[in-house]
Amino acid sequence: MNDAVSSLYRQFAQDEAVGVSQTYFEWAMGVAEEAEMTERIARLPGMKQQPNLVFAASRWLGAPLGSYAQLRGWLAQHWEDVVRVVLERSTQTNEAARCAALLPVLARLGDEHGGLALVEAGSAAGLVLYPDRYSYRYRYDAGDGIVELDPPGGRSAIVLPCRIDAESIPARVPTVVWRAGVDLRPIDLRDAEQLDWLEALIWPEHEARRVRLRAAAELIAADPPHLVAGDIVERVPALVAQAPAGAHVVVFHSAVLAYLTPERRAEFVAMMRAMQHEWVNVTWISYEGVQVLPEIAAKAGVDAHGRMVLAVDGEPVALVGPHGQSFQRL
Repeated sequence: MNDAVSSLYRQFAQDEAVGVSQTYFEWAMGVAEEAEMTERIARLPGMKQQPNLVFAASRWLGAPLGSYAQLRGWLAQHWEDVVRVVLERSTQTNEAARCAALLPVLARLGDEHGGLALVEAGSAAGLVLYPDRYSYRYRYDAGDGIVELDPPGGRSAIVLPCRIDAESIPARVPTVVWRAGVDLRPIDLRDAEQLDWLEALIWPEHEARRVRLRAAAELIAADPPHLVAGDIVERVPALVAQAPAGAHVVVFHSAVLAYLTPERRAEFVAMMRAMQHEWVNVTWISYEGVQVLPEIAAKAGVDAHGRMVLAVDGEPVALVGPHGQSFQRL
């Protein structure tokens, strides 16, 4: 038994999959308790051992959605193929619904500064770069009240639900005058194979997310964002410099920094703080797990209970659902 891999998969099952995906909970617990599988996974390079990546690669190649015993039998025959896909690809979960948790902050910035220029670090296909193209349905007061918010052109084909406290409901959809993103491997939504991979990254039981992905991909493929390939520490400053004069620049990222080494993560944070001193019209929004930016999470002073911390310029402002399903003001 490889103890490190066993611990990784057990933690994934108990902290992330429980109550969210019964399939992934059972698969991860099965891996955690089986010596042969933990040893196989331990031979993968560091970040390639992630449960979500291994499971997505398996499903993309046709693994049956059933018990762990079924998965184990399938992996015995297809492990080398899974390894090939894991080494070729990465976890690039791109969830448009995170815009619902970002909007309370983006709307305020738009009200204060006019049009927004968005720069996303770790953009994947850029689905989160289009908060102005989606409709929102905010539920408050324990779900009894609802506020409908649509773009100026009317209701979007993509409607994003979110539970929120009444004080945080945004007043409008802000104006975005420019958008760009950087990713090690940008995804072109017009490429069917790349879109299929994004779909494989969505957990088995989340059919609504698959439907939303396809709808958002169709909307955005008609007006693709400006995406550049590269390291976010190296490429983000150049994109900020390209933003239109007079626009308020927002550099943001969601569930991205966990894939950087701690050293590179620290360099990114230092870069953002330096950038804010250099440019007065730059706001930094982070949307990350509590373990990723612990110095920011510690300021929140509350138990996240599986949620992420949304912070503005390094100051936590809300606890948010990993996929934008909730926003709780701090």
